[in-house]
Amino acid sequence: MAMWVFGYGSLIWKTGFHYDDRLVGFIKGYRRVFYQGSTDHRGTPEFPGRTVTLEPAEGEVCYLEVREKQYDQKAHVDIFTDRAATVPAVSGVLIYIASADKKLNRNYLGPASLQEIANQIVRAEGPSGPNRDYLFQLEKALTLLGCEDRHVIDLANEVRSILSGRN
Repeated sequence: MAMWVFGYGSLIWKTGFHYDDRLVGFIKGYRRVFYQGSTDHRGTPEFPGRTVTLEPAEGEVCYLEVREKQYDQKAHVDIFTDRAATVPAVSGVLIYIASADKKLNRNYLGPASLQEIANQIVRAEGPSGPNRDYLFQLEKALTLLGCEDRHVIDLANEVRSILSGRN
């Protein structure tokens, strides 16, 4: 029996378990956003960090592979290895998504400006380390996989700018 585990955040570079194969794919209709709060790994209740979740977005395509216990919604999606493909490489993959419903997801931080998200990431640190390390590791892993994510790149550049004192 084969089990596919897909993640779009830290699971890309820090799986924590042995795996036999890796598939680089896309989910049509979702985009990666830094809207989920992290009070257990990359922040604290006083200074929550920000981690990625998937947000439904008409016409968007984003890289995927899953973990994270603070995500409260489940969805079954198809994974495509080519943006123009009409037939998925893998179907019915279970993913976990952080909902925007604060009653169900107390750690949801929601949308903010790039500057606000960057400032929060610069300040936040939790048991798994500084929030900025999560962002920089995600950016590096996506680059190594050949996946360009403008949101991640722009956010990482903004954090670097703040850290260097240019902002």
